[in-house]
Amino acid sequence: MKGGIVGVLCSALLLAVEAACAPNSDAITKVPGFKPNKWVARTWEGNNYACKCHPGDYCWPKQNHWNNLNRTVGGNLRVNLPPGAPCYNTFQGPLGTVNTYDAAKCAAVTAGFPNEQFQIELPTAGLWTYFTNDTCRPTADPTGSCTLGYYPVLYITAKTVAHIQAGINFARNNNLRLVIRNTGHDFLGRSVGWGSLVINTHSFKSISTTNNWNGPGYNGPAITVGAGVQAFEALARLNSLSPPRIMVTGECATVGVAGGLVQGGGHGPLTNFYGFLADTAVQFKVITADGKIQTANANTNSDLFWALKGGGPAAFAVITEATYKTFADTPSAGINLDINPATNSDPALYWEAVRKFHSYSTHFVDNGLYVYYEIGPVPNTLHVHPIVGVNKTLAQLQAVVQPLFDDLDALGVGYTTSSETYGTFYDLYNAMFEIEMAGNSALTGGWTIGRQDVINNHTAIIDAFQTVMNAGSFIVGHMWSAGHGLPQSEWAKSAINPRFRNVVDKLITIVPVSGDAPLAAKAEAQNRLTNIVDGSLRAAAPNGASYINEADPFQPDWQNAFWGTNYQRLLQIRRKYDPEGVFYAVSTPGTERWEQIETGTRLCVKL
Repeated sequence: MKGGIVGVLCSALLLAVEAACAPNSDAITKVPGFKPNKWVARTWEGNNYACKCHPGDYCWPKQNHWNNLNRTVGGNLRVNLPPGAPCYNTFQGPLGTVNTYDAAKCAAVTAGFPNEQFQIELPTAGLWTYFTNDTCRPTADPTGSCTLGYYPVLYITAKTVAHIQAGINFARNNNLRLVIRNTGHDFLGRSVGWGSLVINTHSFKSISTTNNWNGPGYNGPAITVGAGVQAFEALARLNSLSPPRIMVTGECATVGVAGGLVQGGGHGPLTNFYGFLADTAVQFKVITADGKIQTANANTNSDLFWALKGGGPAAFAVITEATYKTFADTPSAGINLDINPATNSDPALYWEAVRKFHSYSTHFVDNGLYVYYEIGPVPNTLHVHPIVGVNKTLAQLQAVVQPLFDDLDALGVGYTTSSETYGTFYDLYNAMFEIEMAGNSALTGGWTIGRQDVINNHTAIIDAFQTVMNAGSFIVGHMWSAGHGLPQSEWAKSAINPRFRNVVDKLITIVPVSGDAPLAAKAEAQNRLTNIVDGSLRAAAPNGASYINEADPFQPDWQNAFWGTNYQRLLQIRRKYDPEGVFYAVSTPGTERWEQIETGTRLCVKL
């Protein structure tokens, strides 16, 4: 198969199996509400489903079809191997078995597995592995079993817009599950998918800046980035300008800035001043589900433009290029704070300190501060790294934070603290935000706390925090206010849940659980997350909402939690731009009928 579709990956692995001789009764040619005519009939737990085509199904494309696709995408179609495959003697995949052991490559993947950028550069890796099913982690035992789990079957390393178009068209025409991936920086398993085809957009690294972007709805400084650009790359380019500029992005420097981040909203250290990343978007170049290249801005495809700004990732179109407003960078200061068992051994005193700290959330955001903190996972630990004062001197920042320190001193709680001032926010961003790790397996949830919740119900909020910790979870908090600096006249111009404008703290909750845990253990962990961990937060903060990129997708009433009063409009736009169900990400507009049946594998429509 030299020069064929498998290319350099593994010439021994057959790309495609001929259709298993499925009886005609397995075929469904019409599903109400959808255009595709290739479906697979399945029954699961007493319900009937029409499923997308997966390996072994009658409608899985023949090898000549894959070969044609490979030629169309310039030889960039590959069979997928899990990252850990080089550590095993063989990989048993859905399309065949191949010898994979390579000691040098195994050592490299074992060392790199916890590193976000290492995993980002892999074509199909999910940075957090729970939703891959963890069936091929790096190991020192090459005799173990390595299977694909829920990683995709094949992937296209797209190098041109035409490659993306070809992948979308192929998936649509053959009713395949399609996944769009840039970095794999995702907690909810949306960058992987059992039996799927991935289009990897990470090679789209173009960046351009201008002081005079002139287009619908905005005139002024802007940055235009390709689909593969990450935050650290965009910020470095802006910092190189004279004078330096900045843009809204997440606190994690490895996240992509033109895909799921903006489609989920995109919060970060500058949200107090400029809102979400979505609020700063001025134009997108996209490919819609029909394979057409489109422009979306305030005048052209304005409904799609609105939906792409916070309406849900992988739901409306593939963004190939995004243009955002940029802002002047300014001197900034930061403070770190730590309380842990080494500084305080009294649990009751610790929780009183947490209560005091969190009671200042409205005070902090009203003064323009951004606060990133962790409660746990080690008991009696509060790790605040950092408290950020953008465009503040250290003296100004300390004046805002000093009442908290006075209260901690009055309590007699031990703590450590440090502080620093920087010539630009960019310098602070690189120095004070800690590097995050990849390769962990966990369920992710979360909720936000509204201003009125802090004012009226703060004792119950801290009680809920204790419930979270007692349930084997921990909290990552982000204090900001997306309505603080952004004029109210701008709020409705994005699809962000309106309740977010009154939020003062956004929480991520994490329940560690192995991806290859028994099904009963997974079900227990999911129930614990949904009904105990996040359930306690929802009850204590009824004015909150849920952030689609960092939340439990299986929570009750997710439509209202994620988008509130914007949901019905988003649903109409989804039906307009993707009537055939080409795109899918869990719990996004229009996915109510879709389920991943047969223990999270086949993607199907419930009949």
